[in-house]
Amino acid sequence: MPQVIKHMQRLWRAVRRLKTAQVRRFKRWQKHPFGVPILFFIGAVAIGAALLLVLSETHTTTTFHPDTSYIAIVTHDGETETVPTNEPTVGALLKKMGIYVGVHDRVEPSPATSIQQDYFRVNVYRAVPVTITDGVSTYTAYSAAGTARSAVTEAGVQLYSEDQVTAQPAENLVTEDSLGEHITINRAVPITLNIYGVELPLRTHAATVDGLLQDRGVKLRSQDTVIPAGNTLITAGLQVFVNRKGTQIITQTQSIPAPVQSVTDNSLSFGTTAVRQQGSNGTEVLTYQANTVNGKVVSQTLLQTVVTVQPTPEVVAQGQAVTIPADKEAVMAEAGIAAGDYKYVDYIASHEGGWCPTKIQGTHDCPGYMSDSDVPSYGGYGIFQATPGSKMASAGSDWATSAVTQIRWATGYADARYGSWAGAYDHWTVNHNW
Repeated sequence: MPQVIKHMQRLWRAVRRLKTAQVRRFKRWQKHPFGVPILFFIGAVAIGAALLLVLSETHTTTTFHPDTSYIAIVTHDGETETVPTNEPTVGALLKKMGIYVGVHDRVEPSPATSIQQDYFRVNVYRAVPVTITDGVSTYTAYSAAGTARSAVTEAGVQLYSEDQVTAQPAENLVTEDSLGEHITINRAVPITLNIYGVELPLRTHAATVDGLLQDRGVKLRSQDTVIPAGNTLITAGLQVFVNRKGTQIITQTQSIPAPVQSVTDNSLSFGTTAVRQQGSNGTEVLTYQANTVNGKVVSQTLLQTVVTVQPTPEVVAQGQAVTIPADKEAVMAEAGIAAGDYKYVDYIASHEGGWCPTKIQGTHDCPGYMSDSDVPSYGGYGIFQATPGSKMASAGSDWATSAVTQIRWATGYADARYGSWAGAYDHWTVNHNW
C-alpha cells in the first residue's frame, strides 16, 4: 500500500510539472509580438477543419463545372480532332481550326448551327466525282450530297417529283470516271389527264391507263366514261379523258405538305439535325359535282381527288451520339435522374442555362455565387431558366446556387407539364423553349 501511494504521488508531481511547463510556454507566446495572432490562426484552422469534417460527414454535394467552353469532336479528311472551343457556331469553329470547306463539300450539322453542348460532333464530307445517267445523256459532277436526288439537283439537272433516282457505288474508276456513286434517273412520262373537262398535266410511271387511274386514286362511277381504253399503254403526251355527261364541275387546287423522312445517325450529337434532302410540296386537285337550284350552286359533292404533283420528302438526319461529362452525370445521379433520361436533361440544360446554376437571362457570364436577394424577380434564372428563379425554392433552400436542387425542381416541372423528361425534350426541339 505505501508503494502505491508513493507511485501516485510521483505521477501527480509529473502532471504538475507538465502543466507548469505549458503555462510558461503560453506566457512566452503572449510576450512574443506575433504570439496571439498565431495562436488565434491555429485555433481558427482547427475549428474550420472540425466544421468541415462535420459537414462532410453530414452532407455531400457533387460539384461540376458550368459550360464556359465546350469540347468539339471534328471529323474531316480521314482524321478526328477533339478540341476545346469558345466559337459560337460550327462555321466559326471550322474557320478557327483552318479547315477549308469547298462549295460542293458538305458539313453536318450546318455551318450556322450553334455549339451549345459538350462533346459536340461536326462532320466534314468532301465532294467526289459522281456520274449521272439521264437516258442517253451522262454527266459528271462533284458532290458530297446526302442523297442521290440531292446530288442530281446540285449538279443542275432538272428533276420532277415523280422522277425516280437510284444510286450504286462506282465499280470501275477508269471506265466510270467516278470515285463516288453512279446515279441513274428513271424519268416519269408526261401525260394529260382530262377529268370532267379539267386538264391536269401529270407525270407517271404507270404502264397503262388503268394503272394511271389507280395510281392517282381516280374512282370511276357508273356514269363515267374513259377514253382511251383502260388497257392502252402509256406514252409521252397521251391524253386521258374521264367524262360525265350533264354534270357541272367545280375544282379546287390545294398543296400537299412535303413529308419528313427521319434517319438516325450515330456520328451526330444527340439532339442535332442535318437536312440531307430538301423537300418540296405536292399538288392535288379536288373535283366536285355542283348541285344547282334555279341555276345557283347550293351544294357540291366531291367526285375525285387527283394528285397532280407528288410531294418530295425532306430527309433529315437525327443525331444519336451521347457523350456527357462525368461531373454532370454525377450531379444528375445525385438529383435522382434515371440514366435513360441523362441525354434529355443534358440537352435542355445545355441549351437553356449552359449548366450554370447562377445564370441570369440575357447575360453571358456565369457568376460564381448568388444570394437569394441577388436573383432578379423577373426573367429566367439558373440551369433551366426558371421564371422567376424563386419558384425553385420549393425544391430546397439552396435553390439559388445548387445544381442538384435545381435539377430536382426541373424534374417535377418536366413531369407535371410534359409527362416526362422525354416529353420535355420533344417539346423543346419543336418550340425551342419549355
